[in-house]
Amino acid sequence: MRTVICSGTFDPITLGHLDIIRRAASCFDRVCVCVVPNAEKKNQMFTPDQKLLLVRTAVQELPNVTAELWPGLLAEFAKNHGAAAIVRGVRNTSDFDVEYQMALINSGICPELETFFLPAATQYQHFSSSMAREMIRYHQPLEKYLPAAILPLVREMRKDEK
Repeated sequence: MRTVICSGTFDPITLGHLDIIRRAASCFDRVCVCVVPNAEKKNQMFTPDQKLLLVRTAVQELPNVTAELWPGLLAEFAKNHGAAAIVRGVRNTSDFDVEYQMALINSGICPELETFFLPAATQYQHFSSSMAREMIRYHQPLEKYLPAAILPLVREMRKDEK
C-alpha cells in the first residue's frame, strides 16, 4: 500500500487544498493529511482542533484519506505513517522555491522520502488561506473558496465575529 502525506496549516482548508488532496488520493492508496499547528504563523483564525475538524469534514467523502494533527517535523510524521512520499501543491515559482527547500530538508532527515509537486489547477492558482481568512473576516460569500461541507462549520465557528 502506497501512502503519501499532504500537509499544511489549513487555516482554513480551501478548494485549492482539497483539489491537491483529491488528486493525490486518485494516485495513491492512502493519503494522510497532516495538519500542522505552526505557532510561528501570525494572524491564525482557527485553533488546531478547529482546523482538524474542518479538514476531516472536507475530506469525509474520500475513503482513502485521513487527517491528524502533528506538532513535530513532517519527515517524522511521514516515517511514523510508513509514507513513501509527501505531496505538495504549488501555485507559482515562489511556492516552488519554498517547497523545494523543504523537500531537501525532509530528504536530509529521511533520505527514502520523496516529494511530489502538483501544480495548482488554474481555477485555484490565486487561492490562499490568507485570502480565505479575509473573505471570512469581511463576511463575503465563501462558496467559491471553501469546500461546501465546511461552510456551516466556518460560519458557526466565526459567529461571534459579527
